Formats: sequence, C-alpha cells, structure tokens
Amino acid sequence: MSVEALPAPVRTDFPTGFVWGAATAAYQIEGAAAEGGRTPSIWDTFSRIPGKVRNGDTGDIAADHYHRYREDVALMAELGLGAYRFSLAWPRIQPAGSGPANEAGLDFYDRLVDELLANGITPVATLYHWDLPQTLEDQGGWLNRDTTHRFAEYASLTARRLGDRIGTWTTLNEPWCSAFLGYGSGVHAPGRTSPAEALTAHHHLLLAHGLGVGALRAELPATAQVSLTLNLAAVRPLTGDPADLDAARRIDGLANRIFLDPVFRGSYPADVLADTAEVTDWSFVHDGDLAEISRPIDSLGINYYTPTVVAADDPEHPAPRQDGHAGELSPWPADTGVRFLPAEGSRTAMGWPVDADGLYELLTRLRDDLPGLPLLVTENGAAYDDYSDPSGAVHDPERVAYLHGHLDAVRRAAADGVPVGGYFLWSLLDNFEWAYGYGKRFGMVHVDFASQRRTPKDSARWYAEVIRTGRLPR
Repeated sequence: MSVEALPAPVRTDFPTGFVWGAATAAYQIEGAAAEGGRTPSIWDTFSRIPGKVRNGDTGDIAADHYHRYREDVALMAELGLGAYRFSLAWPRIQPAGSGPANEAGLDFYDRLVDELLANGITPVATLYHWDLPQTLEDQGGWLNRDTTHRFAEYASLTARRLGDRIGTWTTLNEPWCSAFLGYGSGVHAPGRTSPAEALTAHHHLLLAHGLGVGALRAELPATAQVSLTLNLAAVRPLTGDPADLDAARRIDGLANRIFLDPVFRGSYPADVLADTAEVTDWSFVHDGDLAEISRPIDSLGINYYTPTVVAADDPEHPAPRQDGHAGELSPWPADTGVRFLPAEGSRTAMGWPVDADGLYELLTRLRDDLPGLPLLVTENGAAYDDYSDPSGAVHDPERVAYLHGHLDAVRRAAADGVPVGGYFLWSLLDNFEWAYGYGKRFGMVHVDFASQRRTPKDSARWYAEVIRTGRLPR
C-alpha cells in the first residue's frame, strides 16, 4: 500500500474520549407525581401556591418521561448521545425523606438505567436537583442540620441499588439556586425570603454534599467517579474603577468562592465572612464541618448560561437589578452597594445576554485555581420561543448559533490546557422550567405538552452531526 493510499487521520476539535451528552432533571420531565409511591416534594407544594409559578403550572405531568422513557432513550440513541445526565427524585426513592427505600421508585430508575446501557448510553446520575421531600421541609428543610444526614442516608441506599451500573455520581446540582433562590429571594421552592436563612441553607447543602460523598464512597466500587455541579458565575466589573472592582469581588465571593473554597480548601473566604457579618454570625458552622465538606471529589461540573456584570451602586442613577434572576427581592445576601447590569449581546427568551466568552473565562480560571481537576460542562443551553411550523418542523437557528459559540469556547479552553472532558447540553427535552412553568423552552427536542409528541429541533440534528464528526462546522 502506498503512502498516498493510507487513510488520513481523523481530526476532531475536542480531546480524545470527550463525552457528548444532554441533561435533564426529575421534577422537570418525569411527571407521574403521585404514582409508584412518590410523595410530594417542595416543588409540588410551591407550584400550588397562587402566583409562584407562571400560569399555575405544575410538574404533575411535565414531559411524562416516567411513562415515555423508552421513547426518550431511543431519541438519545438516534442523536448519538454518549451520556445522559439525569437526576433521581428523592421523594420517589425515599418518600418519607428517611427510612427504607421505596422499591417501586428504585425500580423505575433500574429500568431507565438498563435501557440507557442497552442503547450504549452512559448514565450520569445527580442525587439532588432541588426536589426535597416535603416531609423534610416540614421539619425545617435545609435550615435543619438533620437534613444533611438524611441526604447521606438517601445517597447510600440509592448507590447500593444502582451503583453496579452507574459509574458517575453527582451529589448536588447548583446549591446556589437551592439556597439563594429558595431561601433568599423566594422565587424557588420553598419560597423563604431571609438572607440569614439563605446562608444557613447554603452551608447545610455543602455539608450534605460532603456527607453524601462519604456515603457514596462507602457503597460504590473504587472505580466510580463522584462529583459536584456548581453554577459558577463569570463576574465582570463594569469598569476598572476601584469601587466597581470591589463590587465584583463581593459578588465573586457570593457566587463562586463561597463554594470553591470550602469544597477544595476546607475554609470559607475571610472577605465573604466579613461581608456577610451584618447578616449572620455563621454559628451554624460546627467543628468538623469543613473537613466533611472538603472530602476529595473526582471532577467538578460547571453549569453556565450568561455572564454577571456588576458595578458600585449609583444613588443618583438607580437601576433595576438585572442579574438574570426574577423576583422583587435580591437573592444575594449582603449585596448592599452593588448594581447588577446586563452584559452586551443578543438575548435569549429568558432575557439572558449571550456571551460564550464567559464560559471560556470560567474554564480557564478553574484550570489555574484548581490545577489538574477534571472538569465537565454539565449544563449549557438557551431558551427561545420555538414553535412547530405547518410541516411540523421546529427551526431554531438562534439555539444553533448559541451552541456553536459555546462549544467553540469549550474547544478553545481544551486547546489551552483546560482538562474539560465532556459537554452536556441543557436540555434534552422542553420541560417544566421552574417558576416559568411551561413558558420557556430549553430543549433540543420540542415537546407538545398536550399530546406529548416529541420533535427533534434543527439544533438536535446539528448537535448530532457535531457528535458524529467531533468537529464544529466552519
């Protein structure tokens, strides 16, 4: 065979072994809210409070994934997904929030995992994506230190049942949202509005993570990977003025370092403790907590959608808070003196500016701050006002452009030495979008909620081609 006849090496834009996936969350897609022994979660309760969720929507049916999971897995296989990141519903697995497992609930996840594996798709499980059993909320929720131990118990019994087939486990998804939107601004369940309670919940969530890591390690094979997923913020000062730089420092502390430092350094940042001293004395932190929180993990998941721009407050020119989070009250404890401003660029249907450089900034920062730690982009995507045309097709060029830009940011980061090993598009399906109900569509697969018909959008076909070739269209 001549040299000219040898096959050319396949060139890809992403590292060898790069994982291509999509992500969902249990309450957003499963439905079957009262089937199989499942009991209410805080989101079942919250969505029934008038005015909390747009149009009074609930997750009672959602995308009916509980009954249609085989159809959904077949779609994943058709699109070429290598992995599927999903969350387990705590009230489906442990209806009382403590005590024995509900076998019917675990049976559902048995079936789902087996279906994924039969289609060559790697299951990636998240233990907590915001659906705390209501029974635990009735006992104080994340303000009650005992909830951390209940989480470890839940992690243990779940890993014992599914750990022979699930090799990657995430303890928590976006504890910032659970704490600061759920307990600070009140726009997420359980709807509390106290900065001090937000910080208490934040600490207990991190303690639950640490205890959960220990519980998982005790049950899982040595080869299993344990991780945490954070929605870190690319925080930018509006100008180089010292006051704007200090505003960025404060918000970086509340968005990023308040998680990264305890998890990876075993301490809270001194400046964050000082900034929040007006809100709490941090007496909820007990001896030994930070040692638990900083148990080693195997990788870190990063969720990114839009950057955060801040400046010092300007009393002469007051402006509404534009941090991407709805609600009258700020979710940021002790943010007095800080203005939140929109970044430049086009907007998604959420009103979030599109800026892929923020993802590159986060990934390279983590490369420098946490050398050698494997990273995954566990959520990235955009909501647009998608609709089916008369032929039944769903054209979403804005989402394709969004994904292209952000995948290019991942490509650039990998080329610059960031150990990023995978990308999970948010989301596989249109779903229940929390306080926005069914009014915002993030899916690459359109769901007609009346008929539950699934239709892959143009973005799904585009993503499938990127997966197939490993390359971004030029």
